[in-house]
Amino acid sequence: PPLPPIQARNQTPTSPNPHATTMTSFLSATAAVRSRNGEKCLPIHNSEGGATISVSFDGQNLAIGTGKYPTASYHDDVGIDHGITQAPWERRFSPYEFNGGTTLAISGKDYAVVAADTRLSSGYEILSRNISKLHPLTEKCVLGSAGCKTDVDQLRSVLDIKMKVYAHNHRKPMATPSVAQMLGNTLYYKRFFPYYAFNVLAGVDSEGKGAVYSYDAIGSFERTPFSASGSGQSFLIPLMDNVISHKNRLDEKRDLEAEEVVEIVKDAFITAGERDIYTGDAVEIMIIRSDGIQKELFQLKAD
Repeated sequence: PPLPPIQARNQTPTSPNPHATTMTSFLSATAAVRSRNGEKCLPIHNSEGGATISVSFDGQNLAIGTGKYPTASYHDDVGIDHGITQAPWERRFSPYEFNGGTTLAISGKDYAVVAADTRLSSGYEILSRNISKLHPLTEKCVLGSAGCKTDVDQLRSVLDIKMKVYAHNHRKPMATPSVAQMLGNTLYYKRFFPYYAFNVLAGVDSEGKGAVYSYDAIGSFERTPFSASGSGQSFLIPLMDNVISHKNRLDEKRDLEAEEVVEIVKDAFITAGERDIYTGDAVEIMIIRSDGIQKELFQLKAD
């Protein structure tokens, strides 16, 4: 025996046989569905402009079939569109993922301080609380990167290979200004499909002076007194303009010692962590001098 049709809840038949099939055009069936003010049913697509289809429409449900009983009644009781009858859903793939994080670098007379938080996020999820965003390239140069974790890892791998090739060919490590230029070239080579990484480079040059380089996504860079990148950049730069660059201040500017700069960095990341959900957990700080790199870890809020 044939199976009974799928019934909608609280259906009130409008005729003795509500499932009697009639021949109607696709356009009239579609118009009938749309006239129901937001009720969604699956439309019937055909490639023949004048073709007709067998349908049964009782004002509430559109049933599709060819026999006495329609094969299915396409009705969504929970009111989900599924991207078919109303506005189609746009489905796209993005190769990028923003994993958050903030980096900060400050140069001094004979040192450079670079810092980054250790939180790795995706949307409103914290994926890890202990991921380093700092990567030493030489004993006098450190790269800080925020953004997409996979792109940051790939960029680090490319830079490490280039550093090893240079060391083998020249029997010495690359100088900090040369590393800055190499990083700019590497980012520029990928300008048509850029690394989704926001970079700062900190170190000491051949004269022993602190050097900080600021980058955009495709390799344009400049040497600056300080640089910040990542999700908390907008919170750090105004503060650094005041306490490091001494802008809009009337008191005398003086050279800060590395220990004072470290305390400023801690306060800055506490401030950023209060306003940016992607910055937190801990801040990793590296002090770079001619004799090597000193590391420090300062805990932040974990919420």
